[in-house]
Amino acid sequence: MPSGTAEILNRRTLASSHRRLDEVLRPGMRVLDVGCGTGAITGGIFEVTDPGLTVGFDIDVNLVRQAHESHTHGPCYVVADLYRVPFTRIFDLANAARVLQWLSDPGRAIESCISATKPGGLFLALDYNHEKIAWDPRPPLSVRLFYDAFLAWRSDAGMDNAIADHLASEFGRLGIADIRVTEQHERSDSLHANDKSRLAIWSSVAATRGHQMVRDGYLSELQREKAEEDYLEWIDTTAVSQTLYLLSVEGCAPGCS
Repeated sequence: MPSGTAEILNRRTLASSHRRLDEVLRPGMRVLDVGCGTGAITGGIFEVTDPGLTVGFDIDVNLVRQAHESHTHGPCYVVADLYRVPFTRIFDLANAARVLQWLSDPGRAIESCISATKPGGLFLALDYNHEKIAWDPRPPLSVRLFYDAFLAWRSDAGMDNAIADHLASEFGRLGIADIRVTEQHERSDSLHANDKSRLAIWSSVAATRGHQMVRDGYLSELQREKAEEDYLEWIDTTAVSQTLYLLSVEGCAPGCS
């Protein structure tokens, strides 16, 4: 993961960043948090489900190390590959939040996660449709060009920019039952001080993923810098709101009665 990712992840909490998961958790549940990052949400899962079992895993060794350091008591953390989840039929619930969007084969990853749940266990995914972002008013041209390059960079790497709207059909194809889709759109309002950090997400992306995009030839360093600067100025001067299209999709793993 690029430098600076941990700062973005650490802003998240269970209550503010995964409302649907917060609603379904119960004390005593055994929960697997897939792609746990720094453990910001995993720690919240543990607090709600204690005395259950909470396990977070991520492929990034540095993020898992930070998760261990931040939560010395509570969740267990392991380094593992999402395509090869190292658990079988253990968990009541497997959660993958904002993770499948980064994969070229999300269906294979979902199958791997389902294998870690008990028959009839719940699998819950939370992800974006990046093609449906809404800004009011539109940010400067440099930012829009950066965002177009971001979508192209993702698409060319095999990632699905509209994955949120494709998850339900993928769940059905894999035999997941009782599928439920819940809107979780993230609206940030410039009039609310607490929303400022969420509005700044694309300056953070330009400062982190942007360097990968430059290395991969999708924009120049000058264009990246310009987009980051112009976006911050837009927030401080003309921004009204931003809405990220986000869906929670859940269902019962095969074996559901």
